[in-house]
Amino acid sequence: MLNFLPININIEGKRILIIGGGRVGLHKAQILARFTDRATVISPEFREGFDELPFTLVKKSYEPKDLEGAFLIYICTEDAELNRQIKHDAEERGVLASVCDSPSLCDFTSPAIFCKDSLTVAVASDAKDVRRSMRIRDAIRDNFDYIEAHSHEPQSLYNKR
Repeated sequence: MLNFLPININIEGKRILIIGGGRVGLHKAQILARFTDRATVISPEFREGFDELPFTLVKKSYEPKDLEGAFLIYICTEDAELNRQIKHDAEERGVLASVCDSPSLCDFTSPAIFCKDSLTVAVASDAKDVRRSMRIRDAIRDNFDYIEAHSHEPQSLYNKR
């Protein structure tokens, strides 16, 4: 059995937080920016690159009240104990949380994503093999035109070698 249910979540009008302004927080923010221009990032410091994103940047240390009204959060601080505390605070408030780089603490994970037009392909490995998910995503991306051109012929996809 898998632990993570693959779903798409409607985030329109929802409050999304990223807590942490370092390398991992920037990576998550860059991915999120492909889907929304509405998120808030909270951190005492911000790595170069955050200012290029469409998000609200709040330069401060995390406080539990920051979670008020949040729909989901990405917890990306570089402090494992703080990450666990934020996750605990989120659970108490019923807020979905992804503790980046700690799948066992996550309510959701981010798959490897390929988007073209209105189609999104997400490849996930139940948080067990991220690199494999990325390789499969890349193979889909690299062969997308062929797959799309032959998608009305299901058997042709199996015969490509």
